[in-house]
Amino acid sequence: MPDDAGLQALREAARFSPDNLPLRQHLAGQLLAKGYLADAEAEFRAALALSPQDPGLIAGLAEAFVRQSAFGQAMAALEPLLATAGYPPAVGVLAARALLGEGNAGKAAYRYFEATSRDASVADQELEARLGAWMGGTPRGDAAPQETRKVPAGDVPPPPESAFLPSVPGPGDTSTAEVERSGVSFADVAGMEAVKEALRIKLLLPLQQPEMFAAFGKRAGGGVLLYGPPGAGKTHLARAAAGELGAAFVNVGLADILDMYTGSSERNLRATFDLARRNRPCVLFFDEVDALAGRRSDMRQAHARQLVNQFLSELDGVDQNANEGVLVLAATNAPWYVDVAFRRPGRFDQPVFVPPPDLTARAAILRILCRDKPLAEMDYDAVARVTEHFVGADLKGVVDRAVEAKLRQSLSAGRPIPLTTRDLLAAAGTVRPTAVREWMGTARNYVMHANDSGAWDELMPWVKAKW
Repeated sequence: MPDDAGLQALREAARFSPDNLPLRQHLAGQLLAKGYLADAEAEFRAALALSPQDPGLIAGLAEAFVRQSAFGQAMAALEPLLATAGYPPAVGVLAARALLGEGNAGKAAYRYFEATSRDASVADQELEARLGAWMGGTPRGDAAPQETRKVPAGDVPPPPESAFLPSVPGPGDTSTAEVERSGVSFADVAGMEAVKEALRIKLLLPLQQPEMFAAFGKRAGGGVLLYGPPGAGKTHLARAAAGELGAAFVNVGLADILDMYTGSSERNLRATFDLARRNRPCVLFFDEVDALAGRRSDMRQAHARQLVNQFLSELDGVDQNANEGVLVLAATNAPWYVDVAFRRPGRFDQPVFVPPPDLTARAAILRILCRDKPLAEMDYDAVARVTEHFVGADLKGVVDRAVEAKLRQSLSAGRPIPLTTRDLLAAAGTVRPTAVREWMGTARNYVMHANDSGAWDELMPWVKAKW
C-alpha cells in the first residue's frame, strides 16, 4: 500500500464512499501518476464496475497494464473503444504502445499514424522513434515513402492499415484477425433449437466427449455453413458456440483477408488459419463467406480463383490432424453463390438454415433484449404477434426505440420510468422488417427453379408455407 499521506486519505475516503465515481477515478489517476501501478489497476477496475463504458477509465486501466508490460490485457481493454468511430486519439497512441509491446510494429504504426493525424498534440516522440522505419508508411509494392509527421491533422485520411505491413511478410505476420473470448452462450440465443442442436452434434460434442466420438472415428473439428436472411443471428450463433465450448473465437472479416496485391490475400488466409490452430480449441468464423468462397466458374480473374483454392486447401489441412480442434463456422446471406466444392464432406458439408424467428422465438428474443432494463409487467407475446417477419436485428431496433422514448420521459421526471408493453408496441409500429421478404423471394427462385441437386430442400417448407 502506498505510504503517501495524500493517497492514504483518498483511499480512506473511497472506503467510506465506495460508490463515489469521481473520487475513485481521481484516486486511480493519482496512483497511476505516482507509479503505484497494481494499486491503480485495482482502483480503475473498481471505478469501471460503477461505469463500465467510461472511456477515460478504460484508457486509465489500459495504461496501467501497458506500464506493467501486460500488453495483451491492455489491448483487450481497449478493443471496445477502438471499435467505435471517433475514439479519442490518445487511446490510439496508447494502443500503439501496447501493440508495439506485443511485437506488432506494423499495426502499432497504423494506430499511431491514425491518432496523430487527427490530433497532432498526442504525438509521442519516444514512441515514434521506437517505431522507426515503420513510420515511413511505405505501402506494399515499392510505392514511395510518405512524410507522415508533416501532414496537418484532418487534411487527408490515414492510409489503410495494409500500408504499414511489411513488403515480405513473415510467418504469422499477415493476419489482422484477433483472438477473443465470447461472453455469450446458447442460453443467450432465443429459439433456433434445431440450429443449436446441429451445432452441438457437428462441432461441440466431439470436443466435449472425445472418447465417444473417437470410438466412431470422428475427430474434433470441421465446418458448418450458416445461411439465412440478414439479421437472423448467424454471427450471434457463432459467438454463442464459442462461449458454450469455452473456446477461443476468431471473427474474420473481409478486411482481414482481402488485399490488392497478388498473393497477399492467400497469405492472410493461411495466417488466419494458423492463428486458429495455435489457439485451439478455437471457433474460426468467416462472415460473408460468399465473398471469399464464390463460385470459380463466375470468376474472370485468376487470383480470385486462387483464393478459393487456398481456402479449400486450408479447410482440408496439410495433414489429417491439422485442423483438429479448429471449428470453422461460416455465414452467408447468399449460399447459392458459394462454390460447390465447399459442400464436399469434410468441409462445409452441412449447410444449416438460420430461419427468421417464429412467434415463440420473437417473444424469447424480446425477453433477452429487455432483461437488463427497468420493466413493468410485460406481455412479450403481444409484441411478438405484431412483429411477424421481424428478425433479431429488427427486434433490437424496436427495443432501442422504445428505450429512447422512455429515457426522454425519465429525464423529464428525474427518475427511471419502467418500460411497458405499450412502449414496445408503439415502437414496433414505427419499425419495418428489413430484408426478410426480399431474401425469401430470392430463395424461392432457387428452391423452385435451381434445386436439381436437392441442396435447398431444407427451404422448401418455408417458401411454400409462409412466403
